[in-house]
Amino acid sequence: MARVFIGLGSNLAEPLVQLRGALNAIAALPGTRLQNTSSFYSSDPLGPQDQPRYVNAVAEIETSLQPLQVLDALQAIELDQGRVRKAERWGPRTLDLDILLFDSQRIDLPRLTVPHYHMHARAFVLYPLAEIAPDLVLPDGRSLNDLLAACPFTGLERLASAPH
Repeated sequence: MARVFIGLGSNLAEPLVQLRGALNAIAALPGTRLQNTSSFYSSDPLGPQDQPRYVNAVAEIETSLQPLQVLDALQAIELDQGRVRKAERWGPRTLDLDILLFDSQRIDLPRLTVPHYHMHARAFVLYPLAEIAPDLVLPDGRSLNDLLAACPFTGLERLASAPH
């Protein structure tokens, strides 16, 4: 079983509902167990600022699926929940699911890069991740605590709403 961390984000179509639905769908994947989920966080959007704030979280799963099988399953969940892929990067979306870490693997494929690029500089990834895996060390040897020290909490708000 692989230990996998997934970043979740939404800023359209009732983001809290979108993330809860995604967590339920992830928990139902074959050969997969949802181990832990961070709190939900509200964050400023990347890119165009004329869009709603995001709601973000991180989930930890254990799975017997291979990396591309997990990617395919996550993209199917996005589509099921109304995701429309557009050319605009960092635009508004109903649901965004990203594989952040897949065990201690480094993956560099045309469709998948793990660890997720720029996760080391994104507060909306690092703080939820630290909530559920505070002692985590990335495949390159950097500790999550060191990454947090270089990434301020600015623009984030922990929401009172529980993930489940």
